Amino acid sequence: MSRPDFPNLTLLTHPLIQHKLTLLRDKRTPTKDFKQLAGEIAMLMAYEVTNDLPLEAVEIDTPLEHTRGVQVAGKKLTLVPILRAGLGMVEGIAQLIPSARVGHIGLYRDHDTLQPVDYYFKIPSGEQDRAFFVLDPMLATGGSAVAAVKALKKAGAARVRFLCLVAAPEGVKAMLAAHPDVPVYAAALDRQLNEHGYILPGLGDAGDRLFGTR
Repeated sequence: MSRPDFPNLTLLTHPLIQHKLTLLRDKRTPTKDFKQLAGEIAMLMAYEVTNDLPLEAVEIDTPLEHTRGVQVAGKKLTLVPILRAGLGMVEGIAQLIPSARVGHIGLYRDHDTLQPVDYYFKIPSGEQDRAFFVLDPMLATGGSAVAAVKALKKAGAARVRFLCLVAAPEGVKAMLAAHPDVPVYAAALDRQLNEHGYILPGLGDAGDRLFGTR
């Protein structure tokens, strides 16, 4: 579902995604279940987001005869989680697309300035020909997302999409202003950010909930 006020945003409203998102939001959900739910939602989102991947014809032999089929064209899809919370989305998508390559971008948000600080960047070669999915459960202020996409483009990436579980209007606006050509996919567009830059109603700190830290 697209939003006319946010032309770069697509909300994925499949009933299973929304059901699992509600469980994910619940503060009573333990770390083990939170991690599993995040992966499951990411898998369902990837199914929706990949429905326009280009195909090419191939010839194969079944146990009975020679036939023709199709497969995804071009180089392998590359998943790029923003460390560390983005790691929680990788496994679910990799189960759906086991051939996907995985890069990593290390960013953290300074709690005083709310600005992103980068510390790591590693992606597969052949950037110009790959489709990149940047993964982060939360699109809050948009600082980390904007910085991650900027780093990918600087490295030569031409096809980038951003997948998050929950977005805030402020984050979507920041992405639209900085990268209007990058589609954003989210399971929910929440109300606003609080004074500390956390999404309301949100999920809390997704990284802490994924890894059982504080």
